[in-house]
Amino acid sequence: MANKSFQYKRFKRIGVITVIAVYFLILVGGIVRSTGSGMGCPDWPKCFGSWVPPTDVSQLPEDYLEVYKQKRIEKNEKLAGQLDKLGFDEVSAAIFSHPSQFIETEFNVTKTWIEYVNRLVGVLIGFFILLTVVYAFPYLKSDKVVFFLALGSFVLVGFQGWLGSIVVSTNLLPVTITVHMALALVIVAMLQYAVARAHRDEVQAELRYSGQVNWLLWIIAVVTFGQILLGTQVREEVDLVAYMMNGANRELWVDKLGTSFYVHRSFSIVVVALHVYVAALLYKLRNKQIARLTNVMLVLVGAEIVIGIIMAYFAIPPVLQPLHLTLGSLLFGVQFQLLIVYHYASREAAKPQVVVPH
Repeated sequence: MANKSFQYKRFKRIGVITVIAVYFLILVGGIVRSTGSGMGCPDWPKCFGSWVPPTDVSQLPEDYLEVYKQKRIEKNEKLAGQLDKLGFDEVSAAIFSHPSQFIETEFNVTKTWIEYVNRLVGVLIGFFILLTVVYAFPYLKSDKVVFFLALGSFVLVGFQGWLGSIVVSTNLLPVTITVHMALALVIVAMLQYAVARAHRDEVQAELRYSGQVNWLLWIIAVVTFGQILLGTQVREEVDLVAYMMNGANRELWVDKLGTSFYVHRSFSIVVVALHVYVAALLYKLRNKQIARLTNVMLVLVGAEIVIGIIMAYFAIPPVLQPLHLTLGSLLFGVQFQLLIVYHYASREAAKPQVVVPH
């Protein structure tokens, strides 16, 4: 029994650490974007053909711009051919129609190492998730869903790594960045649910199940997920405007953004109202754990609105861009955790089930 208890506690520890690490990676990814370091390494998985990137341009061949551009083009041609065969003609065409597709970024030691650190953090998280899978093996006998959630997240991380190589080869093609972000949120949700499900008996089932509350929790989670992806598209538009204006006249960038920005900004009013309404319902439940999560949710919503206003009216300060993305991702995580806790604290969760001894 003691050995089993250690195994389950070990799984919880590594699961929580991995979830935190994924959120940290989202922050690092945001820093990469806000500093324009996405193409700091023009190849993948290596960086300028080496596992340890150069520290000076003198370490590169004179024609390195053409060399790496040609490598990317060849890789993209193969990818486009595969997409054509699968029927994704529009995506295939978009790979070569992107304005900066054939522009190679000159070496910048700071941007190179920012992107390199981003990749190192990604590899580290891969190891964390692998450990999560290994430590989830005891659940194969007691709750297979926990194990397969961990395994599924590991498979998705592998796909995420491959997608990262496509993001680089296509020179930050917008659609690839959006999918990259969506997958990160799916991975963290799977890990959160795996950890919560493994320790569901720690949640006291004391609430009366309400379909209204359950659906509203789902709605705010889905809405936030959509807002994050829409925000990612706005970020892509910002990158395009910055490229077209050669990084100058930052105060004019917002005026040149498209429909996505105005939808994202306007819909935030609906998002705030929805969160306030749901929070009022959750406080009425008088559950301490749910109340704490609701407090955090409201703080994050408030912070997101304040940061969004500052970004819209004060020339999109670079330092706030990764913070805006990270807090939005944390908000989604808190909402998903609320959904899980509410499920296990309600009568729905109190139905007869197998309880894993800890």
